[in-house]
Amino acid sequence: MVSPYEEIILSGIEKIRTFSECIDEDDLKWHWDEEDRMIEPIHKTDWMFQFDNQLPIKLEGKIEIKKGVWHRLIKGNSDVRIKIKK
Repeated sequence: MVSPYEEIILSGIEKIRTFSECIDEDDLKWHWDEEDRMIEPIHKTDWMFQFDNQLPIKLEGKIEIKKGVWHRLIKGNSDVRIKIKK
């Protein structure tokens, strides 16, 4: 399977992922991670973020995602770059 994003590794605990506005929404699947992480968009965006059984929220500021918690991104109208810290 091809990854739905491009990734730049900054360090052992930090990376930047870029998701294209052209991505098929089916590629933004519900998933969970095997470790806690903090995500933060690098720029203002209209993309959304959603935890399981919660309403979507704007992708802005830092969002803490606990290990094993289901979540997903919801596509916006432009590319988005997200900083991820484990």
